[in-house]
Amino acid sequence: MSIWWSLHLRREAASVPLARRLLIGTMETAGVDPDISFDLSVALSEACANAVEHGGAEEPGGPCEAYRVTAYLDGERCRIEVSDTGPGFPAGGAGAGVLPPAPPEEAESGRGLCLIRELADHVHIGSTPGRSGSVVSFDKILKWREDAPLVAV
Repeated sequence: MSIWWSLHLRREAASVPLARRLLIGTMETAGVDPDISFDLSVALSEACANAVEHGGAEEPGGPCEAYRVTAYLDGERCRIEVSDTGPGFPAGGAGAGVLPPAPPEEAESGRGLCLIRELADHVHIGSTPGRSGSVVSFDKILKWREDAPLVAV
């Protein structure tokens, strides 16, 4: 069984719950265990929130007012990619696969990438030198409900 979808979303806060609800609905319909669905939906929300906040030009009407979310449920694995056309990660930072240090406890932001790493089985964070944009992709082994209609064979 394979299911995939891709969304081209505006960089607005309202797009984050839309992507999350679509992922949860897809997984629920396929019969994925609710705990796995929840973990992936939280990770997706964090990745989307980062794309909304950091993924584009500051001037309205600029070419960077959108980002893309793609989800693949393929066999026993779910892979999610969130890409934007913003400035990307700084050299030697998260884009080079280096996770930034955890923020101080009192910080109100900065935990998204750390949380994604905790919730997913494998995470790749990248940006291409000389090109704008970044991609956060992560995957997780799926577990299925006993009554799953679309369980992988």
